[in-house]
Amino acid sequence: MVISEKKSNSILKGISASPGIAIGSVYILDRAKPCILRHGITDSHIENEISRFKQALEKSKLQLNEVREKAKKGLGANHLYILDAHIMILKDAALIENTIHIIRGKKVNAEWALKESMEGFLKKFEEITDEYISSRKKDIEEAVYRVLRNMIGYHQESLADLEEPVIIVAHDLTPSDTIQMKREKVLGFATDAGGKTSHTGIMASAFEIPAVVGLKNITEKVKNGDLIIVDGIDGSVLLNPHEDSFQLFLKKQQRFKFYEKELLKAKDLPAITKDGQRVKLMSNIEYSDEVNLAVGYGAEGIGLYRTEYLYINKEVLPTEEEHFLDYKKVATCIKDSYSIIRTLDLGGDKFVFDQKSDNENNPALGLRGIRLCMDRVDIFKAQLKGILRASKYGKLKLMYPMISGIDELREANQILKDVKDELRFKGIPFDPDIEVGAMIETPSASLIIDLLSNEVEFFSIGTNDLIQYTLAIDRINEQVAYLYQPLHPAVLRTLKNIISSAEKSGKPVSICGMMGSDPIHTLIILGMGHIESISMDPHSIPKIKKFIRRIKYEDAVRVADEVLKLGSIKEIKEYLNKEMPRIYPEDIKGYKLSDNSTFTNKKGEVSRLQYI
Repeated sequence: MVISEKKSNSILKGISASPGIAIGSVYILDRAKPCILRHGITDSHIENEISRFKQALEKSKLQLNEVREKAKKGLGANHLYILDAHIMILKDAALIENTIHIIRGKKVNAEWALKESMEGFLKKFEEITDEYISSRKKDIEEAVYRVLRNMIGYHQESLADLEEPVIIVAHDLTPSDTIQMKREKVLGFATDAGGKTSHTGIMASAFEIPAVVGLKNITEKVKNGDLIIVDGIDGSVLLNPHEDSFQLFLKKQQRFKFYEKELLKAKDLPAITKDGQRVKLMSNIEYSDEVNLAVGYGAEGIGLYRTEYLYINKEVLPTEEEHFLDYKKVATCIKDSYSIIRTLDLGGDKFVFDQKSDNENNPALGLRGIRLCMDRVDIFKAQLKGILRASKYGKLKLMYPMISGIDELREANQILKDVKDELRFKGIPFDPDIEVGAMIETPSASLIIDLLSNEVEFFSIGTNDLIQYTLAIDRINEQVAYLYQPLHPAVLRTLKNIISSAEKSGKPVSICGMMGSDPIHTLIILGMGHIESISMDPHSIPKIKKFIRRIKYEDAVRVADEVLKLGSIKEIKEYLNKEMPRIYPEDIKGYKLSDNSTFTNKKGEVSRLQYI
């Protein structure tokens, strides 16, 4: 590891996928795609090519099963779903039959036939607007390229072989890469591709390894052994830093570790402002194994359990019993509070067994969320039964996603009533008074809170989709993503209307989504009215708790009132730039204005308040 003597640093900007500072030597993981050429075959070679394909397929499944068994001891079952997904893809009858059909029909080599078959599958994902689901294309590619490598005799290196602590640099990391790695030997990740919802981001965050993704060409800029610094706070990577920068980031790394350690000291204290306003800080979780992590970061309960993981990457639908056992785990882990289980929020376009919606032109506005549940009542009932049965073991609430009107809410509640009657008839115990809520994430729902309040016990504002639908912005479309602005006056006024309407109706309202993990947004939301809870990713809870405990509620009300009067995003940001140092003066020096969200730096760039 050599520190550069040059006076200027080479800096690459990417996306922060997991916070922290990693300093170390580069280890380039070569995952270059093999070059596949087409060549014709004679009739006499067709069966041989099919046999080669099947042998490579079986070898690939054996490799994945071996990796799974090795990883099983060190990981929770919900991380192994990634490998299960790859195994399932290699068992897919359509993929296998289509490849064989191409070999026979076009008389081409097996490698080319498999590649062509894969490309046909990937086209089905092109119209999917959900960022998480569309990013699962990588699963198909990785599984298929494993087979292709086996057919051409390509040796694939493994992160399980690491001997020294390194920073992994790759075009992208595959699920099997991250599952096999020796965690104590991986200091950080830096990849060309990826986003916050990519496997690299998810796993890095779960393992608390600093990661920056979406760097575009870092694999072309470094070589093995180079010293680099991965800044997972600001989303940047320094290549071959000079002595001054090296020392600067050593100190930044120490400060960040100290900062996180200090934050956790107060994790069990209530989130209460200096003048006595109390709000619960809850956690969003993706799978049940995250509950203990959430509690460890000071979560007062589970504000949103996204249950989609129970459905994604499964060969068959989850059974009622699988639902029950999973939710029971959540219910028993949260002792003194409650957990909100959100019913299935996937679109029909994401289910290969649902042919009716495969060709939707705009899946984000199509058969998804509660609409899918109304269309597939069998799926919905199985989940509801699992939730109700688990409610006997702890305080659970259930919540419907993507509500747009009162009719579908009444229909969902009628199905819930039918399920309760079925369980009573069978003598199966459950909490008969389980609370039911609606997620407010569509403009139509935001305008009829008074009507919806007659059908539910609580509301939760899903800020991610609410912003997207309010501004008519596809937030994963790179061409218009810059227009996705939480501080848009229309968004802020919509939030105010929801909160005020819920208060008038006497129903509690909570916040979940990315806005809840940002201090500036939290300040404004608190000032809009009574918020029962704010739910966020586990790692953000200590930061937001500290922020709330050091501000005054009266300041939050004043700021919220003022921003609601302003007519543009620019005016709102200029006002916040002036007010923030007054409201939070004792800690402003401990924070940096980076280029991600709501605050502005010296260059006038929009940014988020973050620790350095």
